[in-house]
Amino acid sequence: MAELTIIEYTELAIWDVKNHFRLQNIFKEKLPLVLFGEFLSKPIIEKTKIIDHKEYRILGVRSYGKGTFINRTVKGNTLKMRTYQIAPKDHLFWCKVDTKNGAFGIIDDRFEKGIASSNMTFATIDKSKVLIDYVQLLFKSPMVNQYMDGFVTGSTNRKYIKPDQLLNEIKIPLPSINEQKRIIDNYNYHFDIAENQENEITQLENEIEKILFKDLGLDKIDNKVSKVGLSFVSYTEIAEWGYNIDNSRFQSNIYKTTSLSISPELFNDAFRGKSPKYDSEGNSTILNQKCNRWNALDLSYVKTVNDKWYNKIDKKFFTREGDVLINSTGDGTIGRASIITFENEDLLYDSHLLLLRLDKTKVNPLFFTYLFNSKYGQYQVESIKSAQSTKQTELGITNLKKIIFPLPSIQLQNTIANKLQSIYQRIEILKVNALNNRKDALVKFEQEIFSQK
Repeated sequence: MAELTIIEYTELAIWDVKNHFRLQNIFKEKLPLVLFGEFLSKPIIEKTKIIDHKEYRILGVRSYGKGTFINRTVKGNTLKMRTYQIAPKDHLFWCKVDTKNGAFGIIDDRFEKGIASSNMTFATIDKSKVLIDYVQLLFKSPMVNQYMDGFVTGSTNRKYIKPDQLLNEIKIPLPSINEQKRIIDNYNYHFDIAENQENEITQLENEIEKILFKDLGLDKIDNKVSKVGLSFVSYTEIAEWGYNIDNSRFQSNIYKTTSLSISPELFNDAFRGKSPKYDSEGNSTILNQKCNRWNALDLSYVKTVNDKWYNKIDKKFFTREGDVLINSTGDGTIGRASIITFENEDLLYDSHLLLLRLDKTKVNPLFFTYLFNSKYGQYQVESIKSAQSTKQTELGITNLKKIIFPLPSIQLQNTIANKLQSIYQRIEILKVNALNNRKDALVKFEQEIFSQK
């Protein structure tokens, strides 16, 4: 049976009864709900005329509460607009024409006196009522962003909340200053754990490089300025009309270095993947570059292909345990390598991937993969990439065979591979824990302000 509910007129910020009840249901009843305008107000913003020879920091803001950032640093003569706003410290900052997904940030010491276009806007924060960190934390919360996006209007490309609407129509839970501090401290506790875990990951990744370079007698790889000018090479020294790696930079002080082109007996097969015949109704799948991560496969990105086409592929092309899978093309993806484990056997891969089948009695595939993914291997990949005359980078089997690497005994390769594998396993555990702690930090914040109904 329907009942009549009486609402005080003063409780309605706008004539929107539906939203009034929505607020009662999603936020904790014990927390006071206040308009953003309770602790935000319109500021007086200083403006500057652009001077051509001066350098300016143009500010932007990232979605999902990632906050303010320096979008670019440019000379004044490159800016079309001639008047910009000067960012004041401890102000809320956002884009008037794109406020979806928590695209709000704080102007702190790093961004004070940066400049912003007329598309951006600011609000003064009353620090006697709200802590700066609490404001930023609000916009980091997925649940708060979902709630805020309920007020967004505009077309597909320009979704926004009007500044007056933010201040005068949208309510948010505002605990006491002491409660805000407790909530922030609790969030920071879990966030700091995640940051410490991520710092440990960085340290372990550096340790991997140190182990490889020390145990293999390799010199540190530094970027060197390439020499520009005319060089003469004896025709008899040219093995092919193309790019060759400067071997001198990659020699070991302890072991002989070689490559698959110099020592073809080190591998059994090398394949480029197949150009797929995709089929949304197919039951067969094929790997692509997204599947091939650093030292791991992610099968969530596989695509389906035509079953008849798939069944015609020679089985020698399919993955086997110990194969090395390498991304062959793409800026930012080229050279990424992983090893095939027994659970990932019998998979097909597309033409942007290379498969290397090493002779495991001579080269440990895990050792090769770790070395290939290190700065030592990736610098060589970058050198090959830089030699391309077009924007489309290509490793290819021919260039893959040019990659130089030290070749200690198979026993030492096994020892190094096992040592590094244990470190990588620790890194993977840390990555999962760090991600979970970051999520927990936000979840615990949301539990403080949202109803658990």
